[in-house]
Amino acid sequence: MSFRDQKKYLEYLKKHERKFTREESELFKIFIKRDKDDEDFDTVSMKRLRDMYDKYYTAVDKSKYDAFFKKKDEGSSE
Repeated sequence: MSFRDQKKYLEYLKKHERKFTREESELFKIFIKRDKDDEDFDTVSMKRLRDMYDKYYTAVDKSKYDAFFKKKDEGSSE
């Protein structure tokens, strides 16, 4: 994984920090410290970070926005 992905995961997880368990919170603090030192994560740390990201990531339901982008009926536009 790249440094860019590392930043993306950390930024997203900052929003969900209040939901972490105690162990996750301690691990996240270590990740933040390592990130401030501009250190690239090793494969084990990156896997842990990705696992935390997968646990708290919720995909956006884009189907609720379909009504805003549908064309109006041409016969009832008057």
